[in-house]
Amino acid sequence: MSATNWATDSGRHAARSSGYLPSVTFSIAARCPRTGQLGVGALTARPAVGKLVAHVHAGAGAVATQATPNPFLAYDGLPLLGAGRSPQDVLTQLLAGDPGREVRQVGMVDRQGRAYAFTGSRAKDWAGHHTGPGYAAQGNRLVGPETLAAIVRVFEESTELDLAERLLLAVEAGEENGGDRHGARSATVTVIGDQPYPIWDVRVDDATHPARELRRLHGVFREEVLPTIHRLPTRDDPMGEAARQALG
Repeated sequence: MSATNWATDSGRHAARSSGYLPSVTFSIAARCPRTGQLGVGALTARPAVGKLVAHVHAGAGAVATQATPNPFLAYDGLPLLGAGRSPQDVLTQLLAGDPGREVRQVGMVDRQGRAYAFTGSRAKDWAGHHTGPGYAAQGNRLVGPETLAAIVRVFEESTELDLAERLLLAVEAGEENGGDRHGARSATVTVIGDQPYPIWDVRVDDATHPARELRRLHGVFREEVLPTIHRLPTRDDPMGEAARQALG
């Protein structure tokens, strides 16, 4: 079952006069039902979107916090998800204690694929979110709802692909369909499996065409970094294949 909030509250327009440019424009937090991997993909008109927006923890969930971001929604939320509480329950509790919630936007998915999102009444127009099985997509300062609709469509139609590729396709679709009203500058895709370290952590911190550069780096990462990650130690194999080969 999916849920959509195509929010256009009049109170949101008042925030335009503040002069503050939020950090993030669109993101998608997601879980792969085939592999159990968790991840976040995002793009914004400001630098270093990956530093603040994307928070993923193996065995807990994935959180994207944006608009006027509050990282504690992730830092406090992920342990609660890991304890088995639902994203809706966790976000309801944390936002109730956040005095800045009306300028927040957040999407959250847990390890079971349950999803929930929130868009504050004063997030920059156009702003809204959409949740479905295994994902929460959200955007602010977009040209319109068509951007988020394109992100959701691409993600839902690519279930046969790995999660990192699906998130990258979603980022590309968002940029191609209007994205941020102020252009685009940075993008990120991060994915975690059953280990505490990420399988994918690809970031473009400052580029003219960040989705395009993210695609290039994704290819570099796949060819040159991913094989190394697959040979690292794991909880079940503390030596790891790379050390095993090195030691003969």
